[in-house]
Amino acid sequence: MGFLREWRRKRVLKSARLDEALWARVAARLSFLRGLSEEETMRLKRLVVLFLSEKEMHGTHGLELTDEVRLSIAAQACLPILNLGLDVYSGWVGVIVYPGEFRVRKEEVDENGIVHTFDEELAGEAWPGGPVILSWEDVGLAERGYNVVIHEFAHKIHMDGGGDSDFPAARAGTDPARWRKTLEAAYERFCNEVDAGRPTFIDEYASEHPAEFFAVMSEAFFTESAVLARDWPELYAQLAMFYRQDPAGRASP
Repeated sequence: MGFLREWRRKRVLKSARLDEALWARVAARLSFLRGLSEEETMRLKRLVVLFLSEKEMHGTHGLELTDEVRLSIAAQACLPILNLGLDVYSGWVGVIVYPGEFRVRKEEVDENGIVHTFDEELAGEAWPGGPVILSWEDVGLAERGYNVVIHEFAHKIHMDGGGDSDFPAARAGTDPARWRKTLEAAYERFCNEVDAGRPTFIDEYASEHPAEFFAVMSEAFFTESAVLARDWPELYAQLAMFYRQDPAGRASP
């Protein structure tokens, strides 16, 4: 099966071509892509071509998925797997895009065992083994420190790649005990800072759960890398080994 998959991918790469003018327009709005080397950019483009070939992207509630919409989402989704490969996203095919925030029905059980049902407005959601759901309006708000695409695809990497409900498993060849200890200590530090009312460039939403902390810090790792490396050096070093990238160390554009 692996041989057949690689054969198909080679055929796709031979026959498919990105619109370079369109790529330039999309990349110009994603400042965190500017530090990529020429070789890294070429590999990212190949991943994007394969991603668009293998994943099904659907607009809903009247949203038209133009080539620009599809390319923008694919480029941001593929950046975290630049050095990991597309197989990290195996086992699912769907990306659903709403025009704006979407409402989902959720349930919570309180300490007395009573189930509470409520509606929540979301900018993105990822399902284990299932689709990624995005708000295009929020995708367009991508800026330094905030990126809903990277956030949700970090959840997918976590959900579908091993580990527990708090954090993903460490990469092969790295120290799993140090990985876990670093993330747990960083999460505790962040929650203490939020509880103390200290200002932080990281969204306070990261304190909601360790899994959200990982996803939010992944956003910062790719879009505010220099600040993360300065303020959270141990966490940055572990994320660099996890994603096998060093965005803070890339040459300035």
